[in-house]
Amino acid sequence: MLKFKNVKGESGMKIIKIEDNLWEQAKKYFEDIIREQMERVKKISSDTEFIDFTKLRPIKIGFVGGDGIGPYIVDEAKRILQILLKDEIEKGNVIFKDIEGLTLERRIKEMKPVPDDVLEKIRECNVFLKGPTTTPKAGEGIPNIESANVFLRKEFDLFANVRPVKVLNEKINWIFFRENTEDLYALGSKGIEFENTFGIDFRLISYAGSRRIIKMAFEYAKNNGFKRVTAVNKANVIKTTDGIFLKVFYEIARDYPEIQADDWFIDIMTAKLIDVKRRSEFQVFVLPNLFGDILTDEAAEIQGGVGTAGSANIGSKYAMFEAIHGSAPRMVQENRQHYADPSSIIKAASMMLEYIGFQSIAKKIDMALDVANQFERKVVITGRNDGATTREFGDYLLSLIVDPKLEEKYDEFINA
Repeated sequence: MLKFKNVKGESGMKIIKIEDNLWEQAKKYFEDIIREQMERVKKISSDTEFIDFTKLRPIKIGFVGGDGIGPYIVDEAKRILQILLKDEIEKGNVIFKDIEGLTLERRIKEMKPVPDDVLEKIRECNVFLKGPTTTPKAGEGIPNIESANVFLRKEFDLFANVRPVKVLNEKINWIFFRENTEDLYALGSKGIEFENTFGIDFRLISYAGSRRIIKMAFEYAKNNGFKRVTAVNKANVIKTTDGIFLKVFYEIARDYPEIQADDWFIDIMTAKLIDVKRRSEFQVFVLPNLFGDILTDEAAEIQGGVGTAGSANIGSKYAMFEAIHGSAPRMVQENRQHYADPSSIIKAASMMLEYIGFQSIAKKIDMALDVANQFERKVVITGRNDGATTREFGDYLLSLIVDPKLEEKYDEFINA
């Protein structure tokens, strides 16, 4: 008989002992996955109404610390936002909510990617700024619970992961639209191992899921003056799923004749990002989930490291903003958390402000981050005591943001 059992310390992984009735029970297992995904696709196909957060007042912003260095950098971002949004908070237009409990310890204790009480508090907010969370990996000897990020993206259908990367002195201005709820991440916890023989994971890409992320990428390009959208794929090898993604891409591209649409395979695209002769030619990218995760980390490293890059996770009813890097538990173990770079989460906070209608404040934060990290560099974070603390960098950034000559200083650097 086909038997499923959880391996100690590897919750979610299915081990199948190959005995009798293999075909019937494997077929039933796969059928359940297909039915589940058909229901999901049906639901997202009918979800076409988006909340306009620029017009929603009051708007509730949640602050979720996460674990590792997460609480430290989120607190710094919150402190800066409290200062910059002081008038809006006093008027009651903006409400801050602290949400605690999304720690690895709580998640392991309850064997859930997000504890129920934390999930309900997040649900009470409209948007939330989330710190990094640790995801155990197979073989670590602790329960291999699902990623909190993956769970939240699926729970709130945050289908668009938007990651900007800019290197001003190299004329790099990229924005990545990474599909956020499908691909290997959608069914990553449902893979099966045939005992001591082989393992299978499932990859899913739907027409509806592809259509909405690709449409968003083209609309963004159209509305922000970009002239090129590039689809990243591996459709020459992964013919079915990436084939669907690429087919939808060119169907939608026909509606935007003024925008150049092209596609590149993921392997050569990783090379082109470090090709100094060609990389500044690219503008907007749209990618399936896994490729987007990998390529945006490479792009962030070109910008100055994953510690400098923020991201938005956009759905029709909720939005989550976060750093793209991990929780750096080693920094906490070595008592270096006070030297963590808050740039990434502050960039995410800027993206959140722009999304909810405070574009002028967001612009000042972005300019200050560019001046601080790419040009002036008067206060430098190293992650150790030979560099600035998180608070010292935050104070430096604030001094730039409130400087009435910030824009003038920014233009001087740009034109130098």
